[in-house]
Amino acid sequence: LTGGAGYLGSVITRHFLQAGNEVTCLDNLMYSQQSPLFFVGSPNYSFVYGDVRDERLMPNLVKGKDVIIPLAAIVGFPACAKRTDDARAVNFEAVRYLNNLRSNQQMMIFPTTNSGYGATTGEFNCDENTPLNPISVYGETKVAAERVLLEDKKEAISFRLATVFGISHRMRLDLLVNDLTYRALEQKRLELFEKHFKRNFVHIEDVACVFEHAINNYGEMTKMRVFNVGHPKANVSKEELVMKIKA
Repeated sequence: LTGGAGYLGSVITRHFLQAGNEVTCLDNLMYSQQSPLFFVGSPNYSFVYGDVRDERLMPNLVKGKDVIIPLAAIVGFPACAKRTDDARAVNFEAVRYLNNLRSNQQMMIFPTTNSGYGATTGEFNCDENTPLNPISVYGETKVAAERVLLEDKKEAISFRLATVFGISHRMRLDLLVNDLTYRALEQKRLELFEKHFKRNFVHIEDVACVFEHAINNYGEMTKMRVFNVGHPKANVSKEELVMKIKA
């Protein structure tokens, strides 16, 4: 797992270790996160302090691994707009390099984003056949990396994740549900912009279960395919979300 000490990586690591898998986590700890401390007692856990862009480090790490999950990323519109070069290097170029390093038999599960669909009218739900139209550097880089993986014809699955929420050892409060919940509790009031803007959401534990399911059920029905990961009942507007938090 590259970026394995991050928000999603920490939860996926826990799931994989509990299932008896060996996990190698690569992370540069750019947010000073301490999530690896929760797992270092496990004999099946290895932590490597390093950067996914380090071409001296990556070849040896890729060797012998059954599954590669590139979670390292500059995430979201604001961060990518501020660090455009880093976003392209980590979100796209590093994934392309990882893909070149792996053999045809090594499986890659790639987490991309449903923001790759861009802005839609809200009159229909996007499915996996909806044309991609990213409108941010984040969306563009993730879509480009997904395209490289699927066109290369190696063993791969891509998951287009809805907006994730929930608790992690590396907590993020910039995600919409987490952010609004925290501000509601701390400030007792919320200022809401574009209250009718809709998003689809998915809980972080469910995302980890999807990754487990992909590994345990990989085959002709799943490989080289793209899957949206969300919940049909979680297509809600900001206003609806706030009312749920209030309740």
